[in-house]
Amino acid sequence: MQDMEPELCNENSEMGFTINQRVHSVGDHRRTGTVKYIGPVKGFAGIWVGIDWDNGEGKHDGFINGVRYFEANNEKSGSFVRHQNLSKGISFLEALELRYRGSSSKEEEDEMYVLSAGNKRVFVQLVGKNKVQDKFNHFEELVVVSLSYMGICSVGSPKEIQAIVPNIKQLDLTGNLFSNWEEVDCLCEGLQKLEVLDLTKNLLSHYVMGLMTLKNVRVLVLNSSDINWAQIERLNPSLEMIEELHLMGNKLKTIVPASSNRVQGFISLRLLNLEDNLFNTWDEILKLSWLRSLEQLQLNKNHLSRIFYPDHCSESSKPHEKGFKPFNNLRCLLLGDNKIADLPSVDCLNYFPNLTDIRISGNPITDQTKGGIPRFVLIARLEKVQILNGSEVSSRERKESEIRYVRYVITQMQDRLGEIAYIHPRFDKLKALHGIEDEKSSNDMKGPQKMASGLLSITLKCCGASMGEKPPVTKKIPATTIVGKLKVLCESFFKLKGNKLKLFLVEEDSPFPVLLVDDMASLVDLGIINEATIIIDQED
Repeated sequence: MQDMEPELCNENSEMGFTINQRVHSVGDHRRTGTVKYIGPVKGFAGIWVGIDWDNGEGKHDGFINGVRYFEANNEKSGSFVRHQNLSKGISFLEALELRYRGSSSKEEEDEMYVLSAGNKRVFVQLVGKNKVQDKFNHFEELVVVSLSYMGICSVGSPKEIQAIVPNIKQLDLTGNLFSNWEEVDCLCEGLQKLEVLDLTKNLLSHYVMGLMTLKNVRVLVLNSSDINWAQIERLNPSLEMIEELHLMGNKLKTIVPASSNRVQGFISLRLLNLEDNLFNTWDEILKLSWLRSLEQLQLNKNHLSRIFYPDHCSESSKPHEKGFKPFNNLRCLLLGDNKIADLPSVDCLNYFPNLTDIRISGNPITDQTKGGIPRFVLIARLEKVQILNGSEVSSRERKESEIRYVRYVITQMQDRLGEIAYIHPRFDKLKALHGIEDEKSSNDMKGPQKMASGLLSITLKCCGASMGEKPPVTKKIPATTIVGKLKVLCESFFKLKGNKLKLFLVEEDSPFPVLLVDDMASLVDLGIINEATIIIDQED
């Protein structure tokens, strides 16, 4: 059936709503949406307001009874609502009075927090609430303020704001109804000491021009705000002091610099958070390599499958400025929960000049159930890493990991010595560093010598709830023993006949033991070294 043309009402109707206006449901500040249609609906009496709901919980996509009234974001995010069931919102000062002078529920007070630089909640103290219930001038004590989900749509007079709350430095406006940057600019004009501004889940227009009063903001949070990179570029001149920029959950896929092929400006930017977006090629991320002050780049939960460093990997074809090293000051790179599956992507991390904090968990390359590599291999391959997947790498763990890695490579590559340098770039250096000699092939050994040279001292500990208390035992076990065989031995050592076992390797300084998944893998294949500890548990 073809779409029919609906009859639109005058946008400046008595109801006071306009197309693209931000609203929330009466009685539910969290149910926010955008006005997409005002007028009659075929088959229903009266005037209706068509809403595209932010949470996607509607009834249709704007097409009903053969008529296309509006285009919703998805097939179930639109619905028609009577105007009396919608709120146009309130002003900033009205919200301030409601939150800090009126009574608030325990749930509301629990939600009064802002995010610190470390992404932790800092709860807001209700300064003045208990001291003065009826005197606005005591609001000058407020420094950290949360007005999340209050239905704020406008600001009012900057001078009035400056007179009432002159000392606000951190402001959380998550989930409000701001729809244009002019209101934000006006707010910052009244809050001249403002340093941290959280506009998460405010859908601001794409028009950005001449915002002078954002110049003192150091931390700007625009998570889930439907913002694109063109807007960020237009904000660039207004963010002279910006140190942290959070852009999570905006479906960003490309970075389009204002000029040339790289992002410039943002001279003070230390942290850029691009988590939970749609980036799928490292070429887009390379456009950020000229941000001279950038120290932390958060790229968790994207779709990156390969990474590389310019001038060191074959994918790089664009030379950089002579004497300049891309990502020169980058110290922290978070790549968790992407699609990285190749070792060259791991090895390329060594070329970043100052990179010491790396997260790569949640990628196929680290998923040991699918052939991924364990922590000790990552540590050995990453020369400068000091924090891996959120856990500190001690000097002891590094030494043990590197020795374990060299022995593992020697065992695995005995028949392919010529390929070692290509597959394991750090092998020769680590072998020399730790004075490890090539081990004789097992074919060259005979009898007791062969058996003794391959024995590992392993401590076995039971932890299954139904196994009862059993003291740990230490056994000499051949390094060629496969995991399946070790399970059988454990049944004998601890009298666990009839139990289906699973084994975990305890790694030094690793926060969690590693499940030994492959029953056919030998202890030496897994890089297990002398004096290791293995935990025994039961299958669920």
